[in-house]
Order: sequence, then structure tokens, then C-alpha cells
Amino acid sequence: MNFPSVNPTKTKAWRKLQQHFSEMKDVHMMDLFKKDDARANRMKIEWNDFQVDFSKNRITDKSLSLLIELAEEVKLKDAIQLQFDGEKINKTEGRAVLHTALRDLDNLKPEVKETLQKMKLFSEKIISGNWRGYTGKAITDIVNIGIGGSDLGPKMVTEALSYYKNHLQVHYVSNVDGDHISETLKKLNRETTLFIVVSKSFTTQETLANAITIKEWFLEKGNPQDISKHFVGVSTNIEEATSFGISKENIFPIWDWVGGRFSLWSAVGLSICCSVGYQHFEELLQGANEMDHHFKEENFSDNIPVQLALISIWYANFFNAETEAVIPYTQYLEKFVPYLQQAIMESNGKGVDRNDDFVDYQTGTIVWGNVGTNAQHAFFQLLHQGTKLIPVDFIGFSESLHGNQKHHSLLMANFFAQSQALFQGTYKKEVADNFKSFKGNKPSNTILISKLTPKNLGSLIAIYEHKLFVQGVIWNLFSFDQWGVQLGKKLADKKLLS
Repeated sequence: MNFPSVNPTKTKAWRKLQQHFSEMKDVHMMDLFKKDDARANRMKIEWNDFQVDFSKNRITDKSLSLLIELAEEVKLKDAIQLQFDGEKINKTEGRAVLHTALRDLDNLKPEVKETLQKMKLFSEKIISGNWRGYTGKAITDIVNIGIGGSDLGPKMVTEALSYYKNHLQVHYVSNVDGDHISETLKKLNRETTLFIVVSKSFTTQETLANAITIKEWFLEKGNPQDISKHFVGVSTNIEEATSFGISKENIFPIWDWVGGRFSLWSAVGLSICCSVGYQHFEELLQGANEMDHHFKEENFSDNIPVQLALISIWYANFFNAETEAVIPYTQYLEKFVPYLQQAIMESNGKGVDRNDDFVDYQTGTIVWGNVGTNAQHAFFQLLHQGTKLIPVDFIGFSESLHGNQKHHSLLMANFFAQSQALFQGTYKKEVADNFKSFKGNKPSNTILISKLTPKNLGSLIAIYEHKLFVQGVIWNLFSFDQWGVQLGKKLADKKLLS
């Protein structure tokens, strides 16, 4: 079975959706709610600790039915099966896309099982203080050296799970900006710092430049033979990593069927293991794996990633919305949007389809946002009264981690009120001055989760991974390559040589 390559605009469902859009474009959500008392309950999916409410969207049952028709016509079910089966769906690079296999704890590939065990033993040795630096002192700080998926994912998860962290201080160096390295190094003691160099090829320009600079800093006091006590690697390129000075036994593998922006579940997540402990890392994997099963097995009408993706397609391709905002109502998820920006925009920011044709329809939504309630005092003015249609995902947690109920009640009051205000506005209410009027009819999804745990975080990340996969299938794109980042790199290399 070949991976489907259907131009969505040539389908019957697309034409039906175009006709349906002409019926829907001026409909107000307030009228939809008035006509249908059961709308809020019907347009909601409850799964594990998640409640996903998509009732505040400019859709009807007919809209959802036609969108599911589109998914079926582009053969989404076949595409999902082929991904999980390990077919080489990343055709332009000749690779499988199997990050889901990294978290299939009941059916692990032997090499994944072996690597997880190695990560467990290594992180326990670091956390317990049994790993000693070159002067015999225990490790106090860990620095992850990577960029892109080797930085954004681990950094986001480490911060998101900081409630569960241990005594180790974890730092991330990504930017080739020398000031970034200098600011990090001045906080560190060579004798008690461990560096994790994360680069699949061990040739990534920024990562290698940073790693070499840091090694030179280390060698100002340490000796070359001490590098093995303070540097470990995550790479496929054993030869380059060992020539750098990393001991072969301290190199953790990653495989070509794991894309960088989907790699936090692999040894790329070693810094997460060290920060929160292997048990919490395994719970993160478990949460993602449970969402994998939901995505693969659930009917499209009750499938969280599929529904979110279809609604996003509806806005992007029929309402011509170019962006989506993601607003987590927890400070712990401050790095979640930058993580999603790479995952989504690097995956679906493509203008050539799987038939090698240039597309003539919109692809690749722009993702942006910040944490609530900070965002309310920044760009929410544009959301509420601006002229642009910007769908919003609100992400909230029923329970706070530290138990400050007064603050959490205030936080969640804002969480619910903002989505209500966006769709309701001042519709059909008399307003003395036009500048105080709110048209409303601004769409949003609310994702309410019981508590921010490692397991629930894993599920949340997997929702968005699968959402972008569905969008890529419908848009007929190769979501798992990133040729667009190559040209700038080549030009930068030429400028260095000139």
C-alpha cells in the first residue's frame, strides 16, 4: 500500500465544503448555541484526564461530517496505518517516521529498550552523585548543547516539569551567539558540570561550534583525558563523537527513523531524565503512547487530534485564516509555543505536494502565543477587536501543583471567560460607542486537563504531533523533511569561506 498522495482540492468533499462555507461564512456562533442546547456537550471529547471542547467554533454537525468526508477521501486512515507500520513515508529522505515506537513501552524495539535502560542507569548515576567529575566531585549542573529539535523539545519538557525536578540545575545552549555561551559558562564550575552534546550527525554547525568553544573553556583547567568524565553525546556518528573526546560508552544512539523535532522521546531527552528522573520520563512516554493508541484506533468523529486538525483545515483553507494562537494557562508551559512553532511550521511549511507539484492552496498555519494571563495584557486586544480571524487553543489545568487555590481560581476564571468573550462579544447588545463593541464569533478550542503531570504532558504533546500529521496528509505534503532550512545554511558556509 502506497502512502496516499491526493490533491485535496480535487476531491468531492472539498467542493462540498466550499459550498458549505458560503452558507456558513456569516453565521454567528451565538445563534448556533441558541438553536441547540446540547451543542456544548455534543461537541466535546472526554478522554483520560482530558476534556476537549470544540463547540465554540464556526461549525455545525454538517461541517464536521464534510470534513470527515475529506479525511476519508484523502485516505487518512491508510496514512495513519502506514506511519505506525514503519513504512518509509518520508519519501524525500527515504526514511520511516517512527517516533511513536520510542514510547511503545509494551512493544519496544530491542535497540530502543536497550537505550532506555542505558538512559535510566546513566541518569540514576548522575542524580545519586555516583558519577564523579575529574576532581572527584559530584555533578551539580548539566548543559544540553543542541539546536532545533535537540534543544526545543527537551528544554520545553524540562521547564514544564520543573515541579518534579531534583537538585540538578539544567541549562540549554543552542544559539551560535557567543554571548549566549558566555552567559551560561559564567554560572558554571568545570569540576561539577556535565555537558550533553546532541547532534544526530555530529556535524550541525551551531552545535559543533558551541561544543568546541565549551571544550576549550573546559580545557583551560581540565586535561584532555578528563573530557570523558564531563562530556557525553547523543548521535549516530560514533566516529566524530569519539574524535571529539567522548568515550564510546558515553554515546547514546538515535536512529534515522526519528526526526529531530519529534526526538525528545529518545536519548535526545537525556537532559529530561537527569532533571526529573527516569520514572517521570517513562511516565511522559506512557502518556504519549496512550494518545498514540487513541489516534490510531478511535473513530475520526471522536478522535482528538483528527478533530483539531480538521477544524484547523476549515479555517485555513476556507476562511483563509493564516495563524493560530495557543494559550496555555500555566507558567510551566511558557516554552510550549516555541516548541510547537518548530514542530508545526517546519513540518507543514511546504509549497510542493507529494506528487512533486506546486500547490495552489494554503498550507502551514503560523503558530504563535504566550501563557495566560500574560497574553491577555499583550495581544488579546487583536484577538477580540482586530480584523483578523485567529482561532485559539486554550489549554488549562483543573488542579494547580502547589495548591494556591485563590490564585488558581482567578487563573481559571480568566481561562473560561476569555473563550466565552471571544465567541460571544457584545453580539445583539446595545453599545453606546462603537469602540466598545465586540463582534464576537471568534473561534476557540478549550483543552482542559485535570493536572500537569508527566503523563498528561506526554499526551498533550502527542496531540499536536498527530494533529500536524493529519494536516500534512490532507494538504498532501511531506511533513517530515525540512529542505527549506538548507539553503540558508549553505549560504552561511559560503560567507564564512569568502
